[in-house]
Amino acid sequence: MPRRPRICFPGAVYHVFQRGNSKRDIFLDDADKWHFLKLFLEVKKTARFLIYCYALMANHFHITIETPGATPISKIMQYVAGSYAMYFNKRYSRKGHRFEGRFNDVLVQKDEYLMQLSRYVHLNPVKAGIVDMPEEYKWSSYGIYLGRRKDILVNTDMVLSCFGSSNDEKAKVGYKNFVEKGLVSLCEEKDWLESNLIVNKFLGSRDFVKKFRNGV
Repeated sequence: MPRRPRICFPGAVYHVFQRGNSKRDIFLDDADKWHFLKLFLEVKKTARFLIYCYALMANHFHITIETPGATPISKIMQYVAGSYAMYFNKRYSRKGHRFEGRFNDVLVQKDEYLMQLSRYVHLNPVKAGIVDMPEEYKWSSYGIYLGRRKDILVNTDMVLSCFGSSNDEKAKVGYKNFVEKGLVSLCEEKDWLESNLIVNKFLGSRDFVKKFRNGV
């Protein structure tokens, strides 16, 4: 059965996630994670897109991307995944595929749904039992949202604007409180989001889902 073409249009927001082949680790140390993020900076030189949030785990990653100029998400991810696989195999004298099949992507409605998704991404290391609090995890974009470090790769304006001016300290505090509220209901949030991310392939209102299931 032929693969369904990925939906692509100006301003599309995708949540992308992918695991290592046979669920093996794809990042063995900090240098691997740095290199993976650097590849996104490289492809941004030729492809226009925004990154809203990310979390790099040992054997998988989550990253949320908007393509304002309708750059195919497959073009971005093929460059990153392909380049990273070559880097990894060369560094560790390995052969074969590093990732498990095609990357998974979910079409995301902006505003509230993007805000909820960013919380899900930033709480991922807590759910995995790696840290107790999301700010303790170095390899997510959460520290950038809190203003504790700067990173030209990530655009925080869209999400922080839901809590006030994106440059306002109050917006950062508001977002931090929003994320931490999710700590008390991790199981419920996981059930709601993962059913959309894995099964439905859309994250948005009923009208949003209906629109893209039936074709734009």
